[in-house]
Amino acid sequence: MKRKLIIPLLLSALCLQSYAQVGKANRDLLQKADESLQFAARQYKLMAKHLPDTVLPKTTDAKTGKLATSNSRWWCSGFYPGVNWYLFEYTKDPAFKAEALKRQALVEKEKNNKGTHDLGFMMFCPFGNAYRITKDPAYKDVLLTSAASLSTRFNPTVGCIKSWDHGTWKFPVIIDNMMNLELLTWASKNGGGKKYAEIAKIHANTTMKNHFRPDYSSYHVIDYDPATGAVLQKKTHQGLADSSAWSRGQAWGLYGYTMMYRETKNKQYLAQAKHIADYILNNPHMPADMVPYWDYDAPNIPNAPRDASAAAVAASALLELSKYTDKATGNRYWGAAEKMLTSLCSPAYLAKEGENNDFILMHSTGSLPHNSEVDVPLTYADYYFVEALLRYKQWAK
Repeated sequence: MKRKLIIPLLLSALCLQSYAQVGKANRDLLQKADESLQFAARQYKLMAKHLPDTVLPKTTDAKTGKLATSNSRWWCSGFYPGVNWYLFEYTKDPAFKAEALKRQALVEKEKNNKGTHDLGFMMFCPFGNAYRITKDPAYKDVLLTSAASLSTRFNPTVGCIKSWDHGTWKFPVIIDNMMNLELLTWASKNGGGKKYAEIAKIHANTTMKNHFRPDYSSYHVIDYDPATGAVLQKKTHQGLADSSAWSRGQAWGLYGYTMMYRETKNKQYLAQAKHIADYILNNPHMPADMVPYWDYDAPNIPNAPRDASAAAVAASALLELSKYTDKATGNRYWGAAEKMLTSLCSPAYLAKEGENNDFILMHSTGSLPHNSEVDVPLTYADYYFVEALLRYKQWAK
């Protein structure tokens, strides 16, 4: 009995020791982080003023240059209210809380949506932040209902949550799905029972087994036989080729396994996150400014489009991952995140006030193979950028 108590305490002590060893503040970046967050606040006040009442912002229409919006069923619907919660947390300005409440009210009905794997994005980004900041039990109920809906997509024979119901796939699972597991781990710790955490762990284990190549680059899509769990195909949908490394997919995996280590303290997840981080940071096609090309194997590097969203997701993940490693490795990850954020805070990627359809970041790529959302702002790039800046301010010493 005593041994069971001692082990978690030792793990906690090790994490705290790592935390103390990394996170040395770059004063210039701290100033830029504040300036960028203040800019983000001004920009999103303009967004609130210009955005029609019944929709959510998505991107810029590449053909018209106008704001492209979505309804609540689009997978990105939770990011805008989520950013507003972050900005409320930073500024304490009640206007951001009001906007977050207004927009997440549009999304709340999706808690019952069993036709998407993206409920983590859609529900946890707004309602998770809402509950964390306000402790209103109504938001907890929304999240628990969302977790129940998401769990219906889990197939125990496959060991994964099904991603899509469209196309010719049998049981497609995409690397992005690692991001939706936090909703399930949270639910287990907040009254939902052990089953949700078990689903998250099984999905993470199956993904670790089948989604990654020996160099820890990932496939985008694994198609399974739902009856046997056998792997049928290893493909891509948004990357250059089945064998290429789609940059945002690498970032999703990095973030997902870092989160899973935080939630479980399973050292296999920590090792996986470190391997993915090293693949990203050692990649010969990573540009000097640390904002990845849309695919690490894009044929027209250095003229290939960038993906600021991949940098934002990776930076946020690397900051957290640096807390869980030894000093030298942690400093490396922290420093890489600083370089990414320094670039994203620069005029090369940060929009000018009143421009960019009121989004914060420029130069993201949604799906180049489909000529969709290429070199445009994306709502999730803004979300993870703001999150990373807040993490930096919180953890820098």
